Amino acid sequence: MNPGDVIRSHFDSSIETKRAACDQLATDIPAAADLMTDCLLNDGKILACGNGGSAGDAMHIAAELVNRFEMERPGLPAMALTADTPTVTAIANDYSYDEVFSRQVHALGRPGDVLVAISTSGTSTNVVAAAGAARERDLRIIALSGRPGRRLGSALGPEDVELAVPSDSTARVQEVHLLIIHCLCDLIDRKLFGV
Repeated sequence: MNPGDVIRSHFDSSIETKRAACDQLATDIPAAADLMTDCLLNDGKILACGNGGSAGDAMHIAAELVNRFEMERPGLPAMALTADTPTVTAIANDYSYDEVFSRQVHALGRPGDVLVAISTSGTSTNVVAAAGAARERDLRIIALSGRPGRRLGSALGPEDVELAVPSDSTARVQEVHLLIIHCLCDLIDRKLFGV
């Protein structure tokens, strides 16, 4: 296969996955944005976690909220539990990597806060543990994952929202996660600031 065909195949697959995700998640994404907006209106904060590329997504959503998305506005309280290297490595060293996010949720999460739990596979043990800690601390959870029905989805409560991308391809799931993050940020801005 020549490089042009490889590139076209990736673009076509990405477009197809995004269309399928849009059809499947058209009502769930606004529900997640409402959960986050309500949290922010009630002086809560957004916590986000994930591994690898999902760690980057956790930092991305926190940056978009704290700084700005596409409009000038005050910063919104959000933090990525992936970004504090000394804390992550101390927990991993002293306890277990499986606890790097759950211990932070127990320490930083307050009732009414929202945890954005990101796992491309939907099976990351430390992200599932963070969701469990969030439920214990009375946080709401928005789970970004791959196919629905995986371990992360089963860790959610009835008031939580699962945004499961209908794909088994890591690349496609991560591409849609970024688009979902941008949708959430846009909807939050519109609801909070009347754009």
